[in-house]
Order: sequence, then structure tokens, then C-alpha cells
Amino acid sequence: MGFERKCCANCKTFFWTAIDSEVCGNPECSGGFRFIDKSPAKKRLSYIEVWQQFASHFKKLGYTPIRRYPVASRWNPTSDFVAASIYDFQPYVVSGEVEPPANPLVVPQFCLRFNDIDNVGITGAHYTGFVMIGQHAFMPPDKWKQSDYFRDIHSWLRDGLGLPNEEITYHEDAWAGGGNMGPCIEYFSRGLELGNQVYMTYDVSSGTPKELKLKVLDMGMGQERNAWFTGAAPTSYETTFPTVVRKLQEITGVKVEPQLLQKFLPYSSYLNVDEVENIDKAWETVAEKIGITAAELKKTVLPLSALYSVAEHSRSILVALSDGMLPSNVAGGYNLRVILRRALAFINSYGWQVELPRLCELHAEYLKPQFPELNDNLNEVAEILAVEKRKFAETKKRSSQIVQHLLTRNEEIGSEKLVELYDSNGISPDTIKEEAKKLGKDVAVPDNFYAVVAERHESAQKAAAATTATTRELKLDLSDLPATKVLYYSDYTVVNFAATILKIINDTYVILDQTYFYPTSGGQEHDIGEMGGCEVADVFKQGNVVVHALSSNSRGLKAGQKVDCRINWERRQQLAQHHTATHILNGVCRKMLGNHVWQAGAAKFVDKARIDITHYEQLSEQQLQQVEEEANKIIAADVPVHKSFVPRTEAEQKYGFSIYQGGVVPGKLLRIVDVQGLDVEACGGTHLNHTAEVGRIRILRSSKIQDGIVRLEYVAGKAESSAAAEKEKIIAESAKLLSCEPNQVPGRVEELFEKWKAAVKKGKQVSPELTSIAKYDEGDVLAKVTEILRTQPENVTKTITRFLDELNLATAEKK
Repeated sequence: MGFERKCCANCKTFFWTAIDSEVCGNPECSGGFRFIDKSPAKKRLSYIEVWQQFASHFKKLGYTPIRRYPVASRWNPTSDFVAASIYDFQPYVVSGEVEPPANPLVVPQFCLRFNDIDNVGITGAHYTGFVMIGQHAFMPPDKWKQSDYFRDIHSWLRDGLGLPNEEITYHEDAWAGGGNMGPCIEYFSRGLELGNQVYMTYDVSSGTPKELKLKVLDMGMGQERNAWFTGAAPTSYETTFPTVVRKLQEITGVKVEPQLLQKFLPYSSYLNVDEVENIDKAWETVAEKIGITAAELKKTVLPLSALYSVAEHSRSILVALSDGMLPSNVAGGYNLRVILRRALAFINSYGWQVELPRLCELHAEYLKPQFPELNDNLNEVAEILAVEKRKFAETKKRSSQIVQHLLTRNEEIGSEKLVELYDSNGISPDTIKEEAKKLGKDVAVPDNFYAVVAERHESAQKAAAATTATTRELKLDLSDLPATKVLYYSDYTVVNFAATILKIINDTYVILDQTYFYPTSGGQEHDIGEMGGCEVADVFKQGNVVVHALSSNSRGLKAGQKVDCRINWERRQQLAQHHTATHILNGVCRKMLGNHVWQAGAAKFVDKARIDITHYEQLSEQQLQQVEEEANKIIAADVPVHKSFVPRTEAEQKYGFSIYQGGVVPGKLLRIVDVQGLDVEACGGTHLNHTAEVGRIRILRSSKIQDGIVRLEYVAGKAESSAAAEKEKIIAESAKLLSCEPNQVPGRVEELFEKWKAAVKKGKQVSPELTSIAKYDEGDVLAKVTEILRTQPENVTKTITRFLDELNLATAEKK
């Protein structure tokens, strides 16, 4: 095609060009962005049209366009967010374990990355949230067509964008990660990288390159960059979210100075904080190139940068919240809160009357032809943003006092202290600068502040995960054993069976060829029972082998012997009731509270169970009552609980990624538990056949265990009957102590509590007599009492007795 291979005189990169050039396509080498107002592309494509035309073009070439995956990578245990289109297919498709949804395919994948937060708005090209258009193929070596994949992307540049070969530069590179390696081709035009193709061809996990059994094409192309390039706009933000940018300019009055921007933007890439050693010097260099001072340049650029950041961050937040994520102080939610509060800080510092929910509506409307699902959860998004705005205001008020205290003590606030204050108290650097200015002091904020914060949090998170990783200390030698055939998936009611002993270790640990005994896993406790006259006290899984631990020695049991086994039915049934109840409550909470509700953890014991759900605030007594009532309606309806094995890809396409409520489940086949019309999850636990078998669910208590996570504790089945009896007993005993009717207990307790505080805490003279006859008919009597006394149900009578004794003693002393 007339391309020639050369080595860049500046950075030494090898590249291919159809013109006589001694430098590569990098903006630093070729003179910045040179397409603004003069794009060489013959096609002018809007942001939405880029994907539409790309999908149409590649469909003709034999690729299947598929819908995007959620940005929350629930199927991938190694990542909170999707950061590239290839994440959609990791780890199971790229390993060859699972078939891809199509092959080859293209996908408009929305991605989130938080390493460039400080560059957003400044360079005109950086994002926290962007669409990586992926071109992917997963082929064995005999079907691998690397040259065809390259021709296909070249045809997009030539025909899709209308670029002549003279305007295209290809860079040679290589990429390695996850134990794999392959060559890579990046493609540029007039200083802008439009995308790159990685050809994953080698396994290097052993240290020596070996050809992969499944080669992977991983092409990633920024939809934002292609729209910007063809539109030749001053920044990519005008072409990516034009309606939002126009609305913000209308509200804020921030004006774009075309002449200055036209001079500045070709050099804006020089201000990438990740690639320059001295950002202040970089500002001076750019200012000098366009003939003004650095101060004048910042005065114009920074407000516009703030406007672009608000536009960009609000879009990332919209997609993340719509896909079920929540801002928080932990895990992936931490980075969401970082960009949300950065946007709020800009709005606050410039005094703009900007409402983020309205911006989200505009984003959703503009993206509707490509991502119609973003319009489905706008009310929920608005609720979450309202809560976050309130928290931000509370933090700001508290922050002001903390910062003033530090500054009046003349404590030095350097980079480390800034990060510490943000990480531990949520105090933004803008707030610190603002408070310092009031006292006539100056605080220097690193230009890469938010990148440092994100990196620090990520490192701490990884360290915590490594520390808290739980593994059974006991490791048995099971290398000579085949996988145990597990039978408990099919029918939870089977408790009698026969099996052959394969091995006995230390006269205690028995391995069978097959078993109905359920091992502790998925938050559910193990079965117990008997085996050949011996008591089975524990059951656990090591790899794919189920181990049965006897309470005493094996009493003559031998390898090769066939034994009769019996599972304790009462325990099995109770655990199954609690496990199915967990799915019911999870489904009800998601239905009532919103799409953001996700199971963050669960545990099913014999006496009770608990589920941790993601939610932005504590549940009220009324909400708990509604959840319980709705759950019991599902039970009363006797809804079928279907269990089946489904290929992973089929399950994901049929049910969506909400099947991974309990975390990622490995394997080609997933066991799907479907509480019909309510909840569908990939789950390996023992489950009932109909919801009516649960009996009844009673929520015992709710608590906020950390930011963004609420815990529900509950009982079902026989445990619920026992809990109900215990509850009535506590209320009856309390009524006796307080000399009142059961429905008058809350009123009496409140009266007692107030009199106790007055007499014992404040030393006032009060009458020890309790006279309240107010009846409580608004809900759970015991729940109200525990709320007043701030104690657990089991401590209610003890607390009432203590308050009565201390009140009587205090009033007697006064007399």
C-alpha cells in the first residue's frame, strides 16, 4: 500500500508511514494535535454515528455487533470495573473454557478508569468513563487470520472515516499481561491515537514464549476520539456530550475563547500529568508557545476545564449507578465517590447552579440510540445523587472546622497530609485551599492529587484483600483422588444414600466416590449425619474433592468399602429454608429499593441467617416491615424454585449478570436457581422446591455495617417459630416488669428511659411512677423497644430491670 517502516528520530519508536516523515505519530513527536478545525477525514460522524457506522461496516465483514456489558465486572473476580473491552471476556472466554457470545464480534463497551482523573478537562482528550469499541476474535492457531484482522481495521480508517493512507501512521509495539504476550499495532492521524490492535499469541507464564492454544484479537478504539477527530472540534468533550456542554455553558456563563483555544489545544497534550516531570514548567512552556503568561492561560483554561470535568464525571456516574454500583468509602465505590465529589467541588467553588441529576438526564437522552437502558433508572440515580450531595455538604461543614484547627496550630499540610485528610475525612484539596486563603495562607496541591488518592486506595484494598483471604488451614493430600460426584444439587430432600469409600486420612477424614453431604461453602453451613455408624461432624471441599470429617475415629471403616450414609434432616431442611429465604429477601430488596441493591455477603446458619446488601442508607422500620411483608407474600404464593445447569454464556445472555449475586462462580456450566419471577442467581447451595416450604420469614434486625452496606438478620422455618415464641416471651416479661399491657410496652419504656436520664444522668428529682397508657399499633413492638433502648432483643428485659433499679435508687436518694 506504499507504507515504509522507519524509526522515529525523536522517541525511537518503529512506525509505518506512506509519507516522507522522520518522526512517528505521537503528539509529542509530531507537533501536538493537528486535526482541529482541519480534519483529514472525509466523513463527519457524530458520537452516536461512530458506533452505528462502525457496527454496520464490520457486520459486512462478518463480525457480530453485541450489546455492551455492565461497567461493574461482576463476572470477573480480579476487577471491580470494566477498564477495556477485553474485560468482557476475561477470564473464561480468553482461556478457552467458555464460548464467546459471537466470534468474531464488535462491542461498544463503556469503560471506567481512574488513573487519569487529574487530566480530565485539561488535555481535551482524557476521561474517567469512555466507550472502547472492541474488535475481538478468539481462534485456535489454524483459524487465526491476523492479516485479515489488520486489513479490516485499515478498511475502517480508509472507508469508515475516509482517511487516505498518507494521513495514517502505524506504530509497532508489543503488549504483555496476565501471563500472555503479543505484538501490537497502534494507529495515529495528525497526532491523535485513534486505537490499537493487540494480537495475543503467546503464553509466557513459564518464562518461555509458547504459542497459545487460543489466540485472541484485542482491538480497542476510542469512540470519543473518532468522533472528535472527524468533527475537528476544539476538544473531544464538545463532540462526546454536546448537549451537556451547551447546557453547562448556558448555566455557568463560561465562554470558550476560540482564538486562544485554537492556539492552546494543539499543545494541551503537553499537560498530561502522567507524562511530564514538572507540570508547572509544562504550563509555562505551553503558555510561551501561544504568546501569553501561564497565569493568563490558567485563568481561561481552568474554569473551562472544570466545566468539562463536571460534564465528563456526571456521565461516568450515570452509567455506573445505572449498572448497579454505589459511591462509598470502600472497594470500587470509592473511586465513584472521588469523581462525584470532584464534580460537586467544582460546582461549589465556582458557585454554579448546576444539578447533577439534570445532567444525567441529558446524557441519557443523548445516548438513547446506543444505550437506551440508561433511561430506565433515572429516578433511582437522582435519589442516590441527592443522598451523596447531602453527605458532601455535611462533610464540607465538618471539614471546615478540621482544617481551621490544623491551620491555626500552624501544622504543615503537605502532599501526604492532603491525601490523608481526603482519605480519612473526605476533605477535598479545594476546601483546604479555600480555608487556608481565609487565614492568609497558601497550600500547594499536587496536580496529580486524585490519581495519587486512587492509587493509594487501590494498593490498600489489595493489601487488605491479601490479608483477609480466608483459606482452610488444613491441607490434605488428595492428589491421587478423582473429583467427588456431588449429588446434593438435584434434590435437597434426599438424606439416605450409599457410597464407596475411596480413602481415609488420619483415621478421621473420609473421601467418598459420591455424596449428598453438603460441604460448607457459599456462606452456608455444612450438613452433619452418620456414615457406616460413625458420626459425620464436618464436611468441607478441598479443590473438587468433598471431605467428610468424623467426630471420632473411623471404627474399622476401610477404603473400598461401601457404606450407608444418613444426613440429619432437621439441619438440612433448616439450612435450605434459610438459603432460599436469602434469595427471596435479595429479590424483594432489589425490587423495592432499586437496581443498585446487590448481595455483598451472606451467611446461613441453623439458628438464623443474614444478608448484606448494597444500599446508600439505613433501612427504616417501615421499609423493613414492607420487605418482610413482601417476602412472606412470595412464600404464600408458593412460587416454584427451579434449579438447572446452564452453559455460562447462555446463562449470562438469558438472565444478565445479576446472576452473580453471591460472587463469581467458576466453570463452564452454572447451576441456576430461579425463584420464578423474582430472583435468578448462580448458586450451588441446597434449595427448596417451592417458596411455601420456607414457612415464614421474620426480620430480626437491620444494621449499617459499613458505608453503603446494610445487613439484614432474619429467621425462617422452624427457627422463625422459635424466634416468634422468644419474641412473645420478651414482650410478656417486659409488660410484667412495667405493669402494663404488651402493646403499651413501647410507651412505658420511652417514659422510663426519659425519667432514668433525668434522674440518673442529670440528677433531677422525678417520680419513679410510670403512668403511660399509650398503645403502640404502628408495627413491631419489640423492634420499637430495642430502638428506644438501643440494645439487642435478648438484652431488653435486663436493660429494663437495670433502668428501673437505678431510677428507684436515684429517686430514693433524692428523698
